[in-house]
Amino acid sequence: MNDVDYMKLALQLAESTRGQTTPNPMVGSVVVKDGAIVGMGAHLKAGEGHAEVQALNMAGDKAAGGTIYVTLEPCSHYGKTPPCADLIIEKGLKKVVIATTDPNPAVAGRGIEKLRKAGLDVVIGIEKPKADALNEVFFHFIQHVKPFVTLKSATTLDGKTATVTRKSKWITGPEAREDVHRYRHTHDAILVGIGTVLADDPSLTTRLANGGRNPIRVVLDRRLRTPISAKLVQDQEAPTWILTVADPSLKKREELEKFGVEIVQLSDDSIESILQVLGTKGVTSLFVEGGAEVNGSFLKAKAVNQVITYLAPKLFGGHASPTAIGGEGIDEVEEALELDIAEVTKIGKDIKVVARVKGSE
Repeated sequence: MNDVDYMKLALQLAESTRGQTTPNPMVGSVVVKDGAIVGMGAHLKAGEGHAEVQALNMAGDKAAGGTIYVTLEPCSHYGKTPPCADLIIEKGLKKVVIATTDPNPAVAGRGIEKLRKAGLDVVIGIEKPKADALNEVFFHFIQHVKPFVTLKSATTLDGKTATVTRKSKWITGPEAREDVHRYRHTHDAILVGIGTVLADDPSLTTRLANGGRNPIRVVLDRRLRTPISAKLVQDQEAPTWILTVADPSLKKREELEKFGVEIVQLSDDSIESILQVLGTKGVTSLFVEGGAEVNGSFLKAKAVNQVITYLAPKLFGGHASPTAIGGEGIDEVEEALELDIAEVTKIGKDIKVVARVKGSE
């Protein structure tokens, strides 16, 4: 095995923790001595040991004189855990192979500098594109202090999300619906508009066979119309935040708060302001499952990083049948939000298309 092989293993270890490290990045590490793997580890959860710590603990005394592979630059500062760069030096490793640097201002090259000053051989850039893609959400949040936004929809081949009578269960098959729950598991928050709450009374939880992490449920509700009887108010299975510009003295506010709902008062309910508020509250990734109007607002604001569309082999037709994105739309072709197709996958009878917005980190 060579440097690329060991780094690929470290990336696999990091990927295995997707959905459980937020707000921290996913990181994997492998320690090699005399051609043999003597330690492996991944960062499992914020506040717990970093990947390098886990791998070095496994390696023990065998780490001395060896090489450590890590998917992200080792930290050099004291946070909830001590600096990993210091531990690597202390354990006597001779070489550090890093996939990509950390844009976090608290790290940002300082870990590499510390390692090199200590006399270690530091190699940077092995499998960098894959490492960058792995933590695109973390990098985006660190750089913009706003969540990475994924816009999800499920439509027929003619682009409809429901029939003319607004019937929509189920457009896609069970395999595609299960895939959506995996995305919920890996996102900090899921967002819908009040229209979806009133029409569908969704739970917006993660329902996977082996369990999963429920995202924070965010409802855009300008006039505070969310019913007390709504599932996302009553079940208390996940935090529910209602973003509103309604009069903060409304009695409805007190009634919702009795059920643990957090009312977030907005002075400006533009999409940009909403993302800024969510960012200040620590939401690094946002899964938008809104209706046509909410989706249209995100498009108009060009506040989308990734689009996921499930296409069902069905045709609904009808001028009045709703589509995935409504709102004001755009006037000129040149104003379109341009995408790069990243993935096309068949899931059951349906097709999943994943597209990245051009220029999005």
